[in-house]
Amino acid sequence: MENKQTYTISIYTENNIGVLNRISAIFQRRHINVESVNISKSEIKSVSRFTVLIKTTEDQMKKIIGQIEKQVEVIKAYYHTEDETIYQESCLFKLSAKLLIDNDEIQKIINNSKSRVININRDFFVLEKSGNKEEIEELYHTLDKHGIMQFIRSGRIAITKDELPVSEMIKSFQNK
Repeated sequence: MENKQTYTISIYTENNIGVLNRISAIFQRRHINVESVNISKSEIKSVSRFTVLIKTTEDQMKKIIGQIEKQVEVIKAYYHTEDETIYQESCLFKLSAKLLIDNDEIQKIINNSKSRVININRDFFVLEKSGNKEEIEELYHTLDKHGIMQFIRSGRIAITKDELPVSEMIKSFQNK
């Protein structure tokens, strides 16, 4: 049996209503959990890019890409292994402002984790951290001992180490 591994999927689509539902239904039908999803503008005008993180086998991954590319609005879909991408996640922590005043360890944690304070008021402060999943998890467990008021983490954002030919392909369509 083939081992499951983590894949980052890049999906270039027209920016239409309902695309997210149709793409997520593909994963649902195959009983595959989506670890994270991020949707944004791409480098190409009027084209959106979905970045989806899943764990599956390569055989299953190829089938999923085939199903995704059958969607009318999908221009092109690619899948990448961890070694083929450069990726980050971001998170925000809301913590009691008293920690900054009463706890010398918090300043060391902030400096050592390469995170930064982005908002301070009398009741709380907000800490921002960007990095890989492991770095964010480590900071979470460290801060959890001091009491986290709120926590939110983004989905993965990723670019490939190799050039994706989709940009040139779309530009050639636009020039016709």
